[in-house]
Amino acid sequence: MSTLARRHFQRVSAAQAAGAADPGQPQNGEQYELHAAALWEARRTLKAIKSTQAKIAKKRELLPAFDAYVTGVLEAGTGAQDDVLVTVMLWRLDVGDLAGGLAIAEYALRHGLDTPDRFERDTPAIVAEQLAEEAMRQLDAAAREDAGVELGHVAADLVMHLSRAEALTRDADMHDPVRAKLHKALGYAYRDTGHHAAEAVEHLRRALQLNERAGVKKDIEKLERELKNAGGQANA
Repeated sequence: MSTLARRHFQRVSAAQAAGAADPGQPQNGEQYELHAAALWEARRTLKAIKSTQAKIAKKRELLPAFDAYVTGVLEAGTGAQDDVLVTVMLWRLDVGDLAGGLAIAEYALRHGLDTPDRFERDTPAIVAEQLAEEAMRQLDAAAREDAGVELGHVAADLVMHLSRAEALTRDADMHDPVRAKLHKALGYAYRDTGHHAAEAVEHLRRALQLNERAGVKKDIEKLERELKNAGGQANA
């Protein structure tokens, strides 16, 4: 069977099994079992790697093998508990594929999917925290490479992803410092677009309200001065 035909078969089979599964009950079916076994092998491979960066690189290499399965579940799933799906979501966030991770997160949060037992945090908290931490890494990397146009483009993309995550997790019960991380990341993303200082201040203030140790006070003050000066110049 060609690679293209195999992926089509995986997607269709996964969709059929996900569509037939009972919401809230463990996912089953041949494709789930095959991918769960593949995931177990992948985790064993990752466990032998000490370097965090090497682990991320390996996850990026391993993830495409699960794409067809994930697509099938997202197309037809009814909300069965699926540890393969949730783990792939977390790995996508780990490697910086925020759009891919959020596509699964939207499904997982809509259906109340839990994280696997080996994770200490529930799904809303882990989505909010991992997305915020990855966004901050991307902003820092873009700022080091180029403080101009490229940073603005990266920041604009991150505003879109972070705003989506904030909307998805807004009504979830989570620890305040975790939610503060999401608002802090949103604030810095808005700031780094170069055009949304007011929105940046709003989110950074919210981060400070949720966690007084968020480390955003000086940035709030700086942005407020910039807004005040800009208002004065506009009225001059």
